[in-house]
Amino acid sequence: MNFHIITIFPNIFDSYINESILGRAIKNKIVNIKFYNPRDFVAGSKSNYKPVDGKPYGGGAGMVLQAEPILKAFTKIEKNLKSKKKKIVIFSAKGKFFNQKIAYDWANKYEEIIFITGRYEGIDERVKKALKAEEISIGPYVLTDGDVATMVALSAVSRLLPGAIRMESLKEESYWNLLLKKEKDGKVGENGLEYPQYTRPEVLKYKGKKYKVPKVLLSGHHAKINEWKRR
Repeated sequence: MNFHIITIFPNIFDSYINESILGRAIKNKIVNIKFYNPRDFVAGSKSNYKPVDGKPYGGGAGMVLQAEPILKAFTKIEKNLKSKKKKIVIFSAKGKFFNQKIAYDWANKYEEIIFITGRYEGIDERVKKALKAEEISIGPYVLTDGDVATMVALSAVSRLLPGAIRMESLKEESYWNLLLKKEKDGKVGENGLEYPQYTRPEVLKYKGKKYKVPKVLLSGHHAKINEWKRR
């Protein structure tokens, strides 16, 4: 899977993408990530600082990321795409809420995903229209940037790619069965959260209280354990 990320702060991702599961996925060439800074596509600037934002038409607080630098960055991406199976995403507070089903679909349907991260008051609406991009939100709240939202989607999609994580681990996770199980009315079921997890010690002492592992998990009775997990 190739991820192309358009952001004015690409260095924010340095630590995140080089650690843990995502770092291994990159090392094993399951995931490839490239960054494109809109500032690199601003022509005619004599200073080191290349502005990519402007005041919004009609007035309002803050600044808006300009369309042209982002579209020029996308043009460069488009020339290097290795597959026509692409998805273009803009992260926005007014977008469709991201969920596990979306992550699963992206991981299985696309080979090239372009993430466009917002800043300030957002992105000129013409970027969405020109690229026919889908607006996605990771929740009913506002972030200082779209870079964090990009990391969320990047993590959720990457871990579903073959070889990134053992399939056995995925099948026991929250929401996995919601991808496969449908209710009679055609809506996805609600009972898809993972069971509680425990490890050593068997009895945890904290501030004078004892917290014990449920007895059923210590019983060795696999049928009862599986029933407890389902319940």
